[in-house]
Amino acid sequence: MKTLHRPCAVCGLFYPGRADELTRQLEELFARVEPRELTGKVLGIIAPHAGYQFSGLTAAYAYSLLRNVSFRAVVIVSPSHREYFKGTSVYPGDSYSTPLGNVLIDTELRKDLLANCAKVEASPSGHGSEHAIEVQLPFLQHVLGEFKLLPVVVGDQGRENCFALGEALARVTREDILLVASTDLSHYHTAEVADRLDKVVVEDVRRFDYEGLMNNLETEKTEACGGGPTVAVMMALHQRGVRNMEILHHCNSGDVTGERNAVVGYLSAAAYA
Repeated sequence: MKTLHRPCAVCGLFYPGRADELTRQLEELFARVEPRELTGKVLGIIAPHAGYQFSGLTAAYAYSLLRNVSFRAVVIVSPSHREYFKGTSVYPGDSYSTPLGNVLIDTELRKDLLANCAKVEASPSGHGSEHAIEVQLPFLQHVLGEFKLLPVVVGDQGRENCFALGEALARVTREDILLVASTDLSHYHTAEVADRLDKVVVEDVRRFDYEGLMNNLETEKTEACGGGPTVAVMMALHQRGVRNMEILHHCNSGDVTGERNAVVGYLSAAAYA
């Protein structure tokens, strides 16, 4: 049977394309993180997916908590930036690649998810040139080493689809599987407007209120390109009994570039039990 392998699509663009340069940048980002200890095991994170020069530090705050722990598999749930499709897709192939190597797909977990959610299909839709999963992988490879991957792309971020995915993820995942929601926050508003919009997401996440976040996204009180994936991951964790969520880092691109007229917001958070 022919191997279906998803090569890196944004290496050299969103992050360095050479393994040595990528490792060096990751180490530099982790060195800038202010150490933080949580009172339990991290079971889920929310992390941004912009270029590392913009959101890498925010992401590093989340991934730094995964040092010296292990997971059998990692489920990354992302939006689809470049194509719309109904439902949700899980990659039908064998591996994803970054300059740090290949990450094998967890085929048993994929099978379980497909069996538990009619709205999820094994399809390449949303996986080809999508960056929101790929940019998370080098962080995970750096801190976890070996793990298997289930890459999930949400094509339809409506309530019904996201809640169905959340319920299914709650049924098929356990404590040895990390859940990752890949999202940025508001896009291309002034810093003042972005701060107002992003605070809504920050507070919903802080309260572990996935219902409130879904409502605020639907009524446009806030925005996040991966709002639906974030709702699904929060719902899955909540249904599994996780109740602790901590905001780790929040900023916008203007904090990096100094340009305040059109910024993108970034957030990282960790759910733990």
